[in-house]
Amino acid sequence: MRIAYAGTPAFAATGLAALLDAGFEVGLVLSQPDRPAGRGQRLQASPVKVLASERGIPVCTPMSLRPDRGGDDAATARERLRALAPDVLVVAAYGLLLPEDVLQLPQGISAGTQRVTAVNIHASLLPRWRGAAPVVRAIEAGDLRTGITIMQMDAGLDTGPMLRWESIDIPPDISAGTLTERLADLGGRLAVETLRALERGEIQPQPQPAEGVTYAAKVHKNEAWLDWREPATRLAARIRAFDPFPGACGGIAGQTVKFWLAQPVDRPTGAASPAPGTVLAADSAGLLVATGDGALRITRLQRPGGRRIDARAFFAAVPLSVGTTLPPGPAPEPAGAEGAH
Repeated sequence: MRIAYAGTPAFAATGLAALLDAGFEVGLVLSQPDRPAGRGQRLQASPVKVLASERGIPVCTPMSLRPDRGGDDAATARERLRALAPDVLVVAAYGLLLPEDVLQLPQGISAGTQRVTAVNIHASLLPRWRGAAPVVRAIEAGDLRTGITIMQMDAGLDTGPMLRWESIDIPPDISAGTLTERLADLGGRLAVETLRALERGEIQPQPQPAEGVTYAAKVHKNEAWLDWREPATRLAARIRAFDPFPGACGGIAGQTVKFWLAQPVDRPTGAASPAPGTVLAADSAGLLVATGDGALRITRLQRPGGRRIDARAFFAAVPLSVGTTLPPGPAPEPAGAEGAH
């Protein structure tokens, strides 16, 4: 089976590595262009491009696969995909929308009465959390389970028939970064199993359920500002959901401080009901803040330009008085249903 692969971040690199290690022939890789990264803002290749280059696989990095937007790079990528004539295109967190005519370029594999030309490794149990940020939104919403769905791609946003799926628990203390790594491993294994089952003619695509559709909107940086009027349980979930990007934050002593580890707790017995955002304690045990329901104890923080440190080290450098009211953050941008394959 000849494969073309489209993906960009580490999640997608794990899937590509699984296919290569399983012996599949990958003749072409599509990835997003190099982007500025780090303090020096130097151009950096995506994890998928790095892996493909190490394995000697040709890589195309158009800004878009639409000819009117991607120009010569889009035309080149399309031509190389057409010339390769792969049996199937495997997509994982590519980050660019794939035009319907591109999805039809592979020769395809028979699956029941259908012909599968492109499959997607999606990090949710579809139809829940279609779209760009399924892992973040699952943690933020307090979901107890998530998983991987291998789906047949169509022109819609993660709307195609399902080929294979498997669920896992979401531990109550896990961050989006760690959960993404676990799902990447699961996605790589399921992709291998799915392609082998397709080769054997053992898969019958299943339509997604009509009920339970939700959209995982792209994460915007200013969503990370915590609103202390929300319940402590939701704020703790947001801190985990926004780790590593963009990092949940709030204002302390005139600085934008990021919060990396927190737990919801009951307010001290007999205490009054201070306004949300009121500092109830700031010591080696953590920053305890009143919220709309309960209190939040934050035990790992980060100053601008610094690194993640525990509360003891933080408050040794930034003293904070009990009774201080932490300022609210900026209003978040409206979330849409945008996303990409």
